[in-house]
Amino acid sequence: MPETTKPITSQSRSALRELIDLLEEIDSRWASPEWNIHTEADVAAAHRSLMHVLEGGLAGMFELDVAYPQFRRIVTPWRKFTGDNGDAIYFDAPVSPDYAYRVRGQINGAVYVSITIEIGTDDGSMASKTAGVINDTQFDVDDDGWFELRLGGAPSERNWLPLPEGASRITTRHYFEEAQCAAGNPAREPVLLIEAINPDRPSLIPDDVSVAEGIRRVAGFVRSRTLGMPPMAKAEQPPFVALTPNAFPKPVVPGDFGLSAFDAHYSMAPYYLEPHQALVITGRWPSCRFGSLNLWTRHQQTYDYNNRRASLNRTQTQLEEDGSFRMIIAHEDPGLPNWLDTEGRVLGLMFWRFFLVDGEVETPHAEVVDLTQLR
Repeated sequence: MPETTKPITSQSRSALRELIDLLEEIDSRWASPEWNIHTEADVAAAHRSLMHVLEGGLAGMFELDVAYPQFRRIVTPWRKFTGDNGDAIYFDAPVSPDYAYRVRGQINGAVYVSITIEIGTDDGSMASKTAGVINDTQFDVDDDGWFELRLGGAPSERNWLPLPEGASRITTRHYFEEAQCAAGNPAREPVLLIEAINPDRPSLIPDDVSVAEGIRRVAGFVRSRTLGMPPMAKAEQPPFVALTPNAFPKPVVPGDFGLSAFDAHYSMAPYYLEPHQALVITGRWPSCRFGSLNLWTRHQQTYDYNNRRASLNRTQTQLEEDGSFRMIIAHEDPGLPNWLDTEGRVLGLMFWRFFLVDGEVETPHAEVVDLTQLR
């Protein structure tokens, strides 16, 4: 008989077992009736969301060094979580108030670009607070679309953003209003570079401790976006979120809500439609830099914007003669403009974003009708 050997004990092995235990807990609890998961299709959707979140944690949190940061794309057409947008390309990078940073980037045709400072992400968790924002009205862009900013260090009147105590990550946003959803267009992915100014040490060399820390950050990332997010009906929601289906709350500025932008107005509500029903949404676009409506799954993942009409920005929206819009959310094409495809999902989420609004935002009106009325 071959001699059996005892597994080598290490911090990374302990951390890996913790991640495996977490995934088992998520499967048994989060993909269960405790989170209103009741059917085989519900379980499959939960597992799909979990795989996307796990990939996001591995890509963004496993290996990082605040003295030698790199921008990494947060969400893609195949990696979706925490409310992505088909018209936006997001990057993030780890930072620390112990350093000052230089950021250089390209606008690349975006109608709105910003950087926000996130607090509370050191252990991989979702940001607990947004602690600052700078957008393209507050920094200089040259004729070729390039900009350069400083983060932290000595204050400056322009092209600078402070890194307050607890700052641990920055998020960049590039929003586009084009006929094709930019998040699925490789030509629209911007160039973004970040470097610490005069780092005080060499880059980190992976070892047992750092690998264990990376695995635990991945676990923190996954936990915060699954078990750490109670079902909508069981958790207190910000004022821009409604729980009643098919009716929007007034779009408002989100304040310092984690992962939000100070200079945006948001409005979110669920929809519920039987196969024979449609939701007709009427309203007017406000005066702003960017506006859109996106459809999400119950796990805050966008629908397939690459191959279906899953969102509408202002360029994609056909207006009425009086300048208003009429959008239709339905399970099948009614043969009318501005149809949003539910992919057959009876229940989903609707999310409005408006950036740099000038004036008031009219609350869109929604009405459930029978599909036969539209035909």
